[in-house]
Amino acid sequence: MVAVTAQFAPVTAPVVDWVGLLPVILPAAGALVLLMVRSLVPGRLLPAALDAVWTFAAAAAGLVAVVVLWQRDGEVRSFGDQLVMDGLALFAAAVVLGSVALAAPTLPRYCRRVGIDSAELCVLTLLAAAGAVVMAGAADLIVLFLGLETMSIAAYVMAALNLRRLESLEAGLKYFVLGAFSTAFLLYGIALVYGATGTTGLDGIAVYLDTYLVLNDGMLLAGMAMLLVGLGFKVAAVPFHAWAPDVYVGAPTPVTALMASAVKAAGFAALIRVFVDALGMRADDWQPVVFALACATLAVGSVLAAVQSDAKRLLAYSSISHAGFILVGVQAASDSGVSAVLFYLAAYAVIAVGSFTVVAVLSGRGDDRTGLAELAGLGTRRPALALGLTVLLLAQAGVPFTSGFVAKFSVISAAVESRSYWLAIVAMVSAVVAAFAYLRVVVAMYFGDTEPDAADAPPAMGLGAAAVIVAAVLFTVAAGIVPGFLESLASTAAGF
Repeated sequence: MVAVTAQFAPVTAPVVDWVGLLPVILPAAGALVLLMVRSLVPGRLLPAALDAVWTFAAAAAGLVAVVVLWQRDGEVRSFGDQLVMDGLALFAAAVVLGSVALAAPTLPRYCRRVGIDSAELCVLTLLAAAGAVVMAGAADLIVLFLGLETMSIAAYVMAALNLRRLESLEAGLKYFVLGAFSTAFLLYGIALVYGATGTTGLDGIAVYLDTYLVLNDGMLLAGMAMLLVGLGFKVAAVPFHAWAPDVYVGAPTPVTALMASAVKAAGFAALIRVFVDALGMRADDWQPVVFALACATLAVGSVLAAVQSDAKRLLAYSSISHAGFILVGVQAASDSGVSAVLFYLAAYAVIAVGSFTVVAVLSGRGDDRTGLAELAGLGTRRPALALGLTVLLLAQAGVPFTSGFVAKFSVISAAVESRSYWLAIVAMVSAVVAAFAYLRVVVAMYFGDTEPDAADAPPAMGLGAAAVIVAAVLFTVAAGIVPGFLESLASTAAGF
């Protein structure tokens, strides 16, 4: 009788804090509303600029929700503790949603110029942002996978959205195929970690490793390695970076900006949550691997960036190099390292969106005029635009009084604190090599000969792109001169 009663015991629904889920709900709901309106209302009745305005509003509303949740005491858990909005998740969500809001003003003019449906791009952008926020707040490996796939599928389509350009179709296909391989590695890693610990919950994994001695050590190590491969693909860490240069060049330039900012931020937030938080007890096993990945990523990114002749490809390898710097902070496996990573993600997201916005302005009707020759003489033709790009490039080089300098100094300090002296040396040397790449662009803008085609057709910059570049430059300089506020937020978030 007891057994029969137990079989029909009432099932308790998981507790859901809907207010705590607003950073996910708002961009997802914004995407669905925009999709429904554009499907039912004839396009001629609604201006294309409305898509970008709605995208900005949805991302801004998500940022407001993040600020409100930040003021709460304690973390917000939902769905049986499988999704958590703690300091790390909220900070990463702010970076993701801030990147979307910052990139949105550039979309109307760009989409009209290259012939892309702005509604499709805006819907996919908001869906990718929702998936990225889920990744950052995932407290279970299965939820992490769902968030990653939501973000990735939207990113695959966005990369191939410019149907008039073969490079865009190639970028989407290459990103999809290689992304499928990385997803397979991630799923195998989840299965092996579950087999070794008996749970997919990150808190459960941490408690299990702290309480029990794992006898089947090989299964756990193999699972950790596969998880690192899957997440390493998303952050474009060497040797999982092969997709990044071609996809960054072929994808529409605003999409490239979001991939370098929002997608990268979500990937590193997941990397911190899985390895530093859940697998922190086995840091001695994964730290040497991350050490090697960081060294390879720094070397490949900085050296190959210095020999590029295309601005988007140069920024693609630059993004790989920055991933190496962020891995330096991850390798430290400490609160100071996590804090440095979060500061770096926020600083680089703004720099990346600003830099790619300048490239988008110059890329022409076919979005293919991105060679360094197109930048030659820009200081004479468009001094304000050249000044903005110069500041952003100097920030990527780590010049003092910019956010890039503070970010690089923070991750290198975390490496020294964790006694990873050789990694700190590699990071400093690679920063010098990468600086050469950025200075090549600056020299071309101010001392290069103007191309005849560029002189005849000066780049047109709309109000939205101008606002984005100005905002990115002001934030970069302000965070470099007075970094205390952002550092305080990053330090608070690092405490989980």
